[in-house]
This record gives sequence, C-alpha cells and structure tokens, in this order.
Amino acid sequence: MILKYLLTSFLISASFSAVATVITIKITKRYLNLPVSQKTERAAMTYQVEGEETQRFVIRLSDQPEYWVFSDVSAYRGKTLTISYAGEAGGLSKIYQDDRIQGQDSLYHEPYRPQYHFTTRRGWINDPNGLVFYEGEYHLFYQHNPFEREWENMSWGHAVSKDLVHWQELSVALHPDKIGTMFSGSAVIDYENTSGFGQPGNPAMVALYTNNSAEKQVQCVAYSLDKGRTWTKYNGGKPVIDSKAKWNSQDTRDPRVFWYQPGEHWVMVLNERDGHSIYTSKNLKEWAYQSHTTGFWECPDLFELPVDGNPNQKKWVMYGASNTYMIGTFDGKKFTPEGGKYFFSSGSIYAAQTYNNIPESDGRRIQIGWGRIPQKEISFNHMMLLPTQLTLHNTKEGTRLFSQPVREVEQLFKSVNKWQSLTSEEANARLKDYSNSDRLRIKTTIKLSHATDAGFNLFSQRMIDYDLNFNMLNGMFYSPQDPTSTELTADIYIDRTSIEVFIDGGAYSYSMERKPDPTNKEGFHFWGNRIEVKNLEVFSAESIWE
Repeated sequence: MILKYLLTSFLISASFSAVATVITIKITKRYLNLPVSQKTERAAMTYQVEGEETQRFVIRLSDQPEYWVFSDVSAYRGKTLTISYAGEAGGLSKIYQDDRIQGQDSLYHEPYRPQYHFTTRRGWINDPNGLVFYEGEYHLFYQHNPFEREWENMSWGHAVSKDLVHWQELSVALHPDKIGTMFSGSAVIDYENTSGFGQPGNPAMVALYTNNSAEKQVQCVAYSLDKGRTWTKYNGGKPVIDSKAKWNSQDTRDPRVFWYQPGEHWVMVLNERDGHSIYTSKNLKEWAYQSHTTGFWECPDLFELPVDGNPNQKKWVMYGASNTYMIGTFDGKKFTPEGGKYFFSSGSIYAAQTYNNIPESDGRRIQIGWGRIPQKEISFNHMMLLPTQLTLHNTKEGTRLFSQPVREVEQLFKSVNKWQSLTSEEANARLKDYSNSDRLRIKTTIKLSHATDAGFNLFSQRMIDYDLNFNMLNGMFYSPQDPTSTELTADIYIDRTSIEVFIDGGAYSYSMERKPDPTNKEGFHFWGNRIEVKNLEVFSAESIWE
C-alpha cells in the first residue's frame, strides 16, 4: 500500500549535495521500497531522524523503475524519517513503506538466480567480510551496495547460516557515515573483553573495517552485543589506525584480525601500499606496527595449518586477494616466508577470507570467496562461491594449499547415475539427457591414452581444457603429482550462472561464469583422441532457497 505523506520541496545545503528535495515519512512498517533505473543518473540521498543524520548514499531513483531496492527502517518505527534527495524528484512519489519488499513473492525464484550459491536479495555484492562463527551461526558479512546492481555505497551486508549452505540475509550491518564508506575487514569474538565492549556473560562481536574517503583510507572499529544484528561504531567511527602518512599511499585497507594465543595479543594483517603489514594490540583499539611483507595486494589473510593433518607439523600461510600465498613461519609479530608465491585457485574467485572462531573440536580452516560472476537478473549482481576447506599437503613441489567444498555441501547432491570405463562417445551419449539441467554436479576421471590434449565442454564452453604437452589446464600451469600421469580427476559444480571445478582432490580449482553457446546443440561433450572416461557420476542438486 502506498503511504500517504506530506511532500515539501525547498533548497538545502548538505555536505555532499548543493540542493535537494525533502520529504517526511512517519515510519510504521519495516521497509521502504525504492524505485530504481540504471538509466537515471546517481544522486545523493540522506536520512535524518530527530535532527540527526542516520544514513547517506547515492541512488538512481526513478519514477519509471526497472527494478526496486529497499531500506530496512525498522529501527525508526514510530519516528518521523526525513529524506533529502538531490536528484530528479519524480521517483520520490513512488517510495512506499511495507512489511515486505517489492517482489517478495518471486524472491529466490527468479529465472537466473543461482540455486546453491549465496546471492543478496537486491543490489551488488563483492568481498566477503567479517567471517566469524558464534553460538551456532556462521556469519557472512560482505561488501554491498543495497541500492543498485553496480558497485557504490560500500556497506557491510550480513547473512547467517547454521550449516554454511542455507543462508538467511539480515539487515545491513554497517552503513557509510560522514567519514566515508565501509570497505573490507574482519570480525572477532572478544571472549576476554580486552576491548571493554562486552558485558558479563555477553562477549562483544568486534569488527575491524576500513573507512574509505576521497582523502585516505583509515581503520575503524565497531562492536555488537546482539550477535551482529546491531552495531555501534567505536568513538563515533573515528579511526584507530591512520597510516597514510607512514606509507605515503592511499592504499591502507582490509584489516584481518585474529587472536594470537602464544603472545596473548591481537594480530592485524593490513594491506599497505605494496604488501601486508603486521600490527598488534592488547585491546583492539590501540595498535602498534611490527613488520611488513611485500608482494601482496588487498584482502590479506594469515593462518596456521597442520601439514597432512599432522598437529606436530604446522606451517603458516600468508594470503592475498588474487589467491596467491606464501608458506612460512610467524612469531606473533613477523611473518617469515620459506619460499616464493604460489597459487591453488584461479578464475572468478577474488578477495577470499577464512573464518575466525571455528571451534577447536572442528578444527577446519573454512574459506569463502567472492565470485566475480555478473548476474543476468537485473535486481542483484555477483555472488559468493561455495565454502571450501583449506588444507596443507606435502607435494612433489613442496608444501602446498588444497581446497575442496566443505562436507556440509554434500547434503545438496544426490547421485542419479554412475558409469565406468567409457569412450568419449559413450560418455557423451549418457550425458545427453542432463545437458539442459540448470543445476547439477558431475565427477569424472579422464585418461589421455593417445592424446596430448583433451577436455570436457558444455554447449562448447570448455569446463576442462588440459594440454598434457605444456601442462596447461584452462590457461594455467598444472602438473599432476605423478609426473608421468595421464589422468585428471575433476569434481564439477554447475549452477545457473556459474561453474566451479576442483581438480585432483583440490590440488587446483577454478571457477567461471557459465556461458553456453546458444548455437551449439551438443550439450556435454568429452573430446580428445581416444581418451577413456574412467569414471563418470552425475548428481542432482537441491536449491538452498526452497
């Protein structure tokens, strides 16, 4: 139902707009539904409640919407919200409040909505942030533009899951403020109340994040006492680290924080200029610089893993946004690499982060990465890839990272057919009935008996393209652990808009946008001179939204 409200127009001065139209709305419902069109220029909008600015963003408001976005205004219930908008005023008349978002009935059933990957209800998502487990919930915060399908208005979106598979999206956790927008960061549980934010029996969830402005990037702190549902910015959002002068660089961002038990202090890994810096703190508020490792860019991570599951042999991994990593040692203040940089995953994945606070009884290092895969559905854009478990193993090249989907993912898949020892022609015939499925999983082992290259396509898109002569797999160097091996094992996850492939038990993985050739009729197609498809198994896939 359209809310009746008073519309008043006049000129105002604002910090990021010269003139604006102003309306007031008495909030009685949970959501404001906002009409948007990509054909409209962005303009500044602010919310004020009781004379205080509560939110600021830009939006392509339109009286001829292509789609709708929403604001959760439940915190303002019973109060008068003043909206100032510096763009064309026509779209203001279409704003309405409701306890449901526009398009609620079709939510998660859109034709191009990924069915077992996380996507946000509306708007843009990129880097995962603040991955932390607490009291039975896996928290997934993420870079988010709630008001458009393109990058802007960086906020922290928020979703929770009890099994890393089925997600419930919550309200936006951190909104832009007068200092800047909310860039990436991490979250911890302050069990010892080192920060003083907690209460007896109620430890604080503490987020360390980058506040980005045109002038510089600074590191700030926020905390929650209700399991991440609402947040308070420490010291009014003022920074706890401002290191631009030290590095003479705008690029000081993406704090990754964890508790270092041997030293009984907090560690922050922060991307600064040309690599990752280490800072330490006793209270999450006062930080001391310790060291710097060059050669990385954005979204750092640093964690310890046993090698081949041996708790008496552990190594530290320093990680960057592009999925390159170093193996080494860490003394709580300095990371010392043992060799160069390596990679284990490629393709659409970027800015992956691992979970804090996984119980010791579990012991897994669980990672989620941003899938840079544009969505055809206009109201939302990009996605998260499957959560994976990272492990370290001794290989012929040395100690290396492996990655495989977490065990919880198995609940989504049911084996529907299985074959062994097929020619490529026999395998293609058996897969014919599955080619048009919008989601499924395939496991296979290919033996290159008389071929120097071979692969596996879906409507001419090469999901596997292996060149044995040059050891290239989908454009990247890959050599199986057996130097004389002519076999390749693949676990392939196909969703409506994406494909993820895990090779040889997770030794290498890659992901891509699903791009079938509309002129191609062959569907699934193994190719290569006299190859043998040693194993082939097809799984149906459930939707996580049903």
